[in-house]
Amino acid sequence: QVQLVESGGGLVQPGGSLRLSCAASGSFFRLNVMGWYRQAPGKQLELVAAITSGGSTNYADSVKGRFTISRDNAKNTVYLQMNSLKPEDTAVYYCNARLFTTSSSYWRNDLTDYWGQGTQVTVSS
Repeated sequence: QVQLVESGGGLVQPGGSLRLSCAASGSFFRLNVMGWYRQAPGKQLELVAAITSGGSTNYADSVKGRFTISRDNAKNTVYLQMNSLKPEDTAVYYCNARLFTTSSSYWRNDLTDYWGQGTQVTVSS
């Protein structure tokens, strides 16, 4: 079984910073893309940022220039550095990992999605 454990959420004032972490553990063959999604009250889940195992990144337009995603492949961990936070960044942030569960799934290019439990980020004065 695969587990994603998130940490780093909290309450911060506008203009402040937070760093989210998500560590993948358990039995799997290889991680592929890792990313962060968020869901604000009354809104749909949206992609915030994603990073491939090779380090290629993708960001939502609303966070470009303010957020930075990175990963430590040796630790199976993804980070989201969030700077210049705005009230509209308030949401529950979810870690996502797309991975190959076994070597046979790797050769079939068969990826499985796993999700963290979510961490609340609140930006308010």
